[in-house]
Amino acid sequence: MQNKKEDKRGKNLVVDRREFLGIMIARMFSFPLVIQMPKPRIAILHYAAPPTIGGVEATIASHARLFAANGYPVKIVAGSAQFSDPRIQVEIIADAGSSATRVSDVNSELAQGIASKNFYDLTRDLIQAMESTLADWDVLIAHNVLSLHKNLALTAALRKLSETRHLKIIAWCHDFAWSDPQYASALHPGPPWVWLKQPWDRVKYVVVSQTRKEELLELWGISANVSVVTPGIDPFEFLGVTKQIGDWARRLKLLDAAPLLLLPARLTRRKNIEHAIRITAAIKELSWNAKLVITGPPGPHNPTNVVYLENLQTLGRTLNLEDSVIFLHDYGTVDNQMQRDLFLLADALLFPSLNEGFGIPVLEAGLTRLPIFCADLQPLRESALEHAHYFALDEPPQTIADRIVDFLSHDSAYQLKQRVMRDYRWERIFSERIEPLVTGG
Repeated sequence: MQNKKEDKRGKNLVVDRREFLGIMIARMFSFPLVIQMPKPRIAILHYAAPPTIGGVEATIASHARLFAANGYPVKIVAGSAQFSDPRIQVEIIADAGSSATRVSDVNSELAQGIASKNFYDLTRDLIQAMESTLADWDVLIAHNVLSLHKNLALTAALRKLSETRHLKIIAWCHDFAWSDPQYASALHPGPPWVWLKQPWDRVKYVVVSQTRKEELLELWGISANVSVVTPGIDPFEFLGVTKQIGDWARRLKLLDAAPLLLLPARLTRRKNIEHAIRITAAIKELSWNAKLVITGPPGPHNPTNVVYLENLQTLGRTLNLEDSVIFLHDYGTVDNQMQRDLFLLADALLFPSLNEGFGIPVLEAGLTRLPIFCADLQPLRESALEHAHYFALDEPPQTIADRIVDFLSHDSAYQLKQRVMRDYRWERIFSERIEPLVTGG
C-alpha cells in the first residue's frame, strides 16, 4: 500500500506504509510522555479527632484538610471523631481510643506492669480492625501512638502491621511518655512499654519541634534521621477573614508582602495616592518586598477621577510596580467587612492625604493596632495624638520610606508576624515539609 502526498513544488511523493508509520512514531515520541500517577491514599490515626479539643487534634484536622485540598484521598481513623468536611472520610474504631471501657481496663493492668490476656486479646482485635480499615491505603500517619502509652494495645497492633504489611508508616510524635516524669510510674521494662523508646524499622519519625527532636534522639541514644515539622496556622481562618479577601490575598500574594501597606480610600486627587505609590517604590529600592493595597474605586462625584486612576496606573508601570501596587477595585467591590479584613492583614496604614475633614481610617488602625504613617494634618493629629508617625507633605518619598523601614526593622510585633507568615503558614508547611514525606520527595 502506498500513501501519496504532494510537496510544495506540486510533485507527487510516494511513501510506503513502513516509512509512513516510522514517521508517525517518531513524531509521537518527539514529545515527552507525561503520565499522571495517582496520589497516595492518606490515613491519619489518633486516639481522638475533633470535636475533641487539643493541640494534636487541631493539627490532625489541619493535616486532613490540607491533604484533601491538594487532591489526596484522606481519612481519619480514631476512637472518636466527627467531621463535616465531605472530602474527608472518618472511621471510628472505639478500641483505638484511650478511654473506651475495654482500653481503660487494659491500661489499668499495664500501669501495674501486667500485660495480661486482656491486653493480647485487645491487640489481636485491633490488628484485625486496622488491617481492614487500612487495606486500600498507602500511608498511615500515626499521631503519638508510637511515643505515648495511652493505648499500648494499639501501639502493639501497629508494630505488628509495620512488620507484616506493606504500608508506609509515619510516626508523628508530639509527646514522649519516657521523657515525661508524670508517666514514670506507668512505664515498665520490656514490651510493650519499651517499644515507646525504640526506633522502629521501616517507620519514618517526625517531631513537632527541634526540642522534641533532641529529646527523641537522647531517648534512643543514637543519631538518626528525624524530621522536624512544626504545627502551623491559617491566618485567614484565625483572623476570620472573608472568603473573598482570602481568595484575593492568595491570588495577589499579599501574605508574602513585607510590608503590606494599606491605603483605604476612594481614588480622588486629595488622597494624594501618587505619593503613596512613590513611597512604596522607595521601600522596594531598600530591598523590601513592599505591596500597597488601595481599596476604593474612583470617586463618583468627579469625572476626572477616572483619568486620575489611569495616571496612577501609568505611574505604577513607570516605577515597575505592576505587582506591588494593587487597585483592589479592579477585582471587585470592597465592603466594610472586607476592609476590616485588610486592616487585620496589613502591616501599616499609609495615609498621605492632602487634606482631611477627620480621617476614619486612623480610628480603624487604632482598633487593629496597625502602625499609622500619615500626612501631618491637624484633623489626623486630633484623632491619633502622638500615636502616629507623621510626615510633611513636601518630604521626599525616600525619606518617608527610610522612616517606615527603620520603624518596622525594630518593631518586634512586625518581626514576629513576618516570621509566622514565612515559617508557620499551613499552606507553606504542607508544600515544603509535609507533602514530601508522603511522596518521597
